[in-house]
Amino acid sequence: MLSGTRFRALLDPDSIAVVGASRNPAKLGHLILSNLIRAGYKGKLYPVNPAGGEIEGLRVYERAAALPAPPDLAVIVLPREQVLEAMVELADARVGAICIITAGFRETGRDGFELETAMAELARRRDITLLGPNSLGLINTKCGLNATIAQAFPSEGSIAFFSQSGALCSAILDWADGENLGFSKFISLGNKAGVSEADMIEALGDDPDTKVIIGYLESVDDGEKFLRKARLVTEKKPVIMIKAGTTRAGARATSSHTGSMAGNLAASTAAFRQSGIIEVHDLEELFDLARAFAEQPLPAGPNLAVVTNSGGPGILAADACEGAGLNLPRPSQKTLEALTAALPPFAAIYNPIDIIGDAPAERYRAALEAVVADEFTHAVLALLTPTASARIEETARTIIEVAEGCDKPIFTCFMGAMRIGPGRDLLIKAGIPCYGYPEPAVRAISAMLAHRRWLDRPYPVEVCFRRDVGRAKHVLRQARKLGLQELPFADAMDVAMAYELPVPESRLVRTSEQAVRAAKKIGYPVALKIVSPHIPSRRDVDGVAVNLRDPNELRKAWLDITIRAQRKRPDAYIAGCLVQAMGPVRAMEVVVRFTQDPQFGPLISFCIAGPSAEVLHDVSHRLAPLTLQDAQDIVREIKSFPLLQGARGGAAVKLAAIEDILLSMSQMATDFPEIREAELDPVLVDAEGALVADLRLTIG
Repeated sequence: MLSGTRFRALLDPDSIAVVGASRNPAKLGHLILSNLIRAGYKGKLYPVNPAGGEIEGLRVYERAAALPAPPDLAVIVLPREQVLEAMVELADARVGAICIITAGFRETGRDGFELETAMAELARRRDITLLGPNSLGLINTKCGLNATIAQAFPSEGSIAFFSQSGALCSAILDWADGENLGFSKFISLGNKAGVSEADMIEALGDDPDTKVIIGYLESVDDGEKFLRKARLVTEKKPVIMIKAGTTRAGARATSSHTGSMAGNLAASTAAFRQSGIIEVHDLEELFDLARAFAEQPLPAGPNLAVVTNSGGPGILAADACEGAGLNLPRPSQKTLEALTAALPPFAAIYNPIDIIGDAPAERYRAALEAVVADEFTHAVLALLTPTASARIEETARTIIEVAEGCDKPIFTCFMGAMRIGPGRDLLIKAGIPCYGYPEPAVRAISAMLAHRRWLDRPYPVEVCFRRDVGRAKHVLRQARKLGLQELPFADAMDVAMAYELPVPESRLVRTSEQAVRAAKKIGYPVALKIVSPHIPSRRDVDGVAVNLRDPNELRKAWLDITIRAQRKRPDAYIAGCLVQAMGPVRAMEVVVRFTQDPQFGPLISFCIAGPSAEVLHDVSHRLAPLTLQDAQDIVREIKSFPLLQGARGGAAVKLAAIEDILLSMSQMATDFPEIREAELDPVLVDAEGALVADLRLTIG
């Protein structure tokens, strides 16, 4: 078990004290104690209540100081005002871990927050592993530990689940009971005053009874720690997560629920992707994938063989594969010969393999054995619809027999409800996932393939670009002294040059005549851009003129731009205009930016400038620091990436130049967390390289 780890006392205790144990069956203190007894907990139980006496045949101790030995775990079920005092007594009794069921702390306001902070500090100072408060409790099916206030106790399994929502835990326990889904561990984190989601991933990563880790998250307290722990654990076993509170409405609900700040969807998605966590978006998919990972081996590749007794479901499976990165390859010649010999002449044998609606179980056996033996098959999906001649239970037993000893994952989809129920139950009991529709089965296989590729990925290459940190630090220090929130353009350019970003020669001018003199020094042609701290996007006021070739064009552009800006934004302070050397005329415009996410730190974003990003949200994200692979992936992930490759007659751009800028921005974001937001818009990129034509830096 977890012997030797700092979580042993919490997850695998040899003794438990229930502080607040009660004789009244309506009280939570009674429910906790009775759940432990009914689950068959094998360790020692110590009820604690000032009244003393006996509960459920167990001696009740008046206080923690009277316990005969230090308990590994104490479960506190007391009114909020008594919890801290009870913790002090338990600390003096040398308890190893404490689980607090009581609610009414951080989620209720200032008083509750201060009390929870004091509890967390006590646990840290006395080296106590603290779960909660506001926790439903925890379960370890291996040792009969059910220290929860839930009614259900799950069967033993290899899936570990943790959640920040206790009520959700209760619902899932009840659902799992009806779905024959077993768990190794089941933990309600509550407010996470002590044990966090990162701690729980680490603990379950070391648990030999756990094969798959799944979780429901509302917030992440320490993003850097979470990423570090998750990367280590996903190398050993799959971690599947659902993140709630990613919308404004959800974030408000999260704050009132557990007093946590939820963060944004882009940052959590990037965090999951970069740490190898498999992200899902609903509870049904969470458990579909959990069952698949727990019960089947990972596919060695993307080739899926589909065997069906109905053409329609086979077509649905083929459509689902198209968007899931799976292939439906033509069977090998040897396999085709075996299928031809075993199936009726009107069967379809080229994958999906349609064995016709009157298929008996033996026809399923022949088709499945043939595709399983095919060296180009990496996974198998058996589909069944309850036709009049279908022998559902017999077919289920046949699939189970074929799967025995098979080293390739086998999934099933029995479509229907009443008639297929007995066959579905047989398959699930035998450890073969059975879905009601083809699409969730294909999603599960795709997720397992993605995890296989994560395990097989090359070692990440970290890149550190040369930069002048002292120069950038001086500029930022001066801006803070002046109380600036947004750096003036010249200062922002100075920071960019400190990081050796490719920037054109630029001059800030306040009159048209200054602009003419600046252009003469820079050399024509030039670009002219409005400068205002109140106009974040020059596109909003049409505040850019390019390819100006002489003083007359420049003077006219000056009047047009400044008048237009004053008309469209009369409230804006116009600091002047920027005269800038022209970049490549036929270049594409891309945008690179980063913002500081409150949970995960710097979030790097990339897109092509224009409607695809602004309207269609075609933007990709990664968290800093970026590896070389991250920089390559973030560019290639956007849907409009073919445009950078020269689609529709355009010229391909130099992708390495964009990647260098992304890596430099990642370095800047990591070096200076006080830069709250940085935006390079646009970056001009062509076949020769890239040029940062404009940038904004906001400091906090």
